Amino acid sequence: MNYKPIILISGEPNSVFLEIFFKSIKHKKIRSPLILICSLKLLKLQMTYFGFKKKIKVLDIKKLNYKIDNSSINIINVDYNVSKAFEPISKKSYNYIKDSFSIAFKLIRSGYTNKLINGPISKKQFLNKRFPGVTEFIANEFNEKKIGMLIYNKSLSVCPITTHLPIKLVAKKINKKLLVEKINLIKSFYKNSFKKNPKIGVVGLNPHCESISKINEDEKIIKPAIQQIRKKNINVSGPFSSDTIFLKKNRSKFDVIVGMYHDQVLTPIKTLFEYDAINITMGLPFYRISPDHGPNEKMLGKNKSNPLSLINSIKFLDRR
Repeated sequence: MNYKPIILISGEPNSVFLEIFFKSIKHKKIRSPLILICSLKLLKLQMTYFGFKKKIKVLDIKKLNYKIDNSSINIINVDYNVSKAFEPISKKSYNYIKDSFSIAFKLIRSGYTNKLINGPISKKQFLNKRFPGVTEFIANEFNEKKIGMLIYNKSLSVCPITTHLPIKLVAKKINKKLLVEKINLIKSFYKNSFKKNPKIGVVGLNPHCESISKINEDEKIIKPAIQQIRKKNINVSGPFSSDTIFLKKNRSKFDVIVGMYHDQVLTPIKTLFEYDAINITMGLPFYRISPDHGPNEKMLGKNKSNPLSLINSIKFLDRR
C-alpha cells in the first residue's frame, strides 16, 4: 500500500524542533515517507551539534515523482542565511518561514499529500498581529472560515471556542452560532477520523456558571446553544463548572471537553498529559497538526526536549 508523504515544516529555525525531529525518527518504523521543509545548512549544523548521523537526500520540488522512503532524511531546501546552530529568535526568520509554508501549501494544493505538520512558530515575530495564531494563518490561506482547534489525546481532548484572544475580549466573542459551529466540527472530525459519535462536555464561561452581572452568558448563550445542538443527535451536555469538570470521575464521561477560552481547557489538559497531546486543526481540507509546544528558546541546544508530541503527530498521520 502506498502512503501519502507527511510534510514537516521545521518552522522557527531557532527552536527545539530539529532536536525532537532527530529523536522522533529513531522510533518505530514509519510507513508514510517524511519530507522535511527546512534549511539544508541549518539541518547540517544542528545534526553536527547533536551528533546525529543519517544520510540526507535533497529533493527537487519540481520532480517529486520518484520513490521516497525514510532510509534518509528527505529535505526540500529553503534558503536561510545561518552560520551557527542557534541564534536568538528575531524577524530574520520571517521570509524563511513564509517560504517554507508556501512550498507546503503548493504540495497540498497539487494533491501530492494531505498531511502537514508544522514546527513551532514565534507568533510575535512571524504573525505580527495579522492573525491570532498559526491556525488562523493557515485557514486564511485556504479561505476556510469554520475552523477549530482540537488538542487531541486518545483518552480526552479539548477544544477552546476562542483561541489566542485576550481574556477581556472573550465574553464579547462568545455567541450561540460560534458554539454550534465548533461542536459540529468536533462531531464531523470524530465521525470522519474515528467513525465515532463523541461524548462532548461544555464548560461555562463564568465561575460555577454563575454571574453577578445583568447578563449571565451561561444561561443566555451557552445553555440554549447546547439544547439546540442536542436536537441534531449530537451527544453534548453542559454547561459545567470549569473547576470540577477535569476531576477524574467527571472527565471520564467525555471524549472532548469544550471550553470558552484557550487556557481554560489547555492548562488542565497539559497538566494531565504534558507532551502526550497534539494540536489538530479541524475544518481544513487536509490534516494539519502541530506538536503541542512552542519554540522553547530556553531549551535550545540542551538536548533535553521531549519528542513525544511530535512522535504522536507522526503516528496519527501515518494511520491516515
